[in-house]
Amino acid sequence: MEKSIQVLEREVVEEFAMFPEWMDKYEYLIEIGKSLPILDEREKTEEKLIKGCQSRVWLSCHMEEGRLVFAADSDAIITKGIIALLIRVYNHHTPAEILASDFGFIREIGLQENLTPTRANGLVSMIERIRTYASDNC
Repeated sequence: MEKSIQVLEREVVEEFAMFPEWMDKYEYLIEIGKSLPILDEREKTEEKLIKGCQSRVWLSCHMEEGRLVFAADSDAIITKGIIALLIRVYNHHTPAEILASDFGFIREIGLQENLTPTRANGLVSMIERIRTYASDNC
C-alpha cells in the first residue's frame, strides 16, 4: 500500500527537523537530488521545461492505473533536490489527492523562505506544474 501524501509530508518535515542549520538542509537536498533517477534525454523537451526557474528543470508525467507518475531532472544540484523532494511526496498519487494537497510541508520546513528569490520562484513554478499535471491528468 502506498503511503498517503500526508504521511510522506510528515516524514519530510521530521527529516528536515533533524538538521539544525540550513547548510545541513541544503546538503540533504543535494543528497535527495542525487537519488533522482536519470531522466531520458528524449524527455528533456521544451514542453517539459518548467518556466520560471533560473536553472533548467524538466518534469514529465504520465498516468498509470489512475495515478500520476513523475520523472524529472535539473542542471542545478539544489534544484534537482527540490524537484526530487516534490516527486517523493506526490509520485504515484491520484490527481484528486494531489489537488487536495496544500503543499503545506514546504512552509513547515521553511524551504521557500530559505531559498534565493530565483530558486523560490522556481519552487512555485514546480508546484504549479505538478498541480497542472494533476488537473489535466498529465
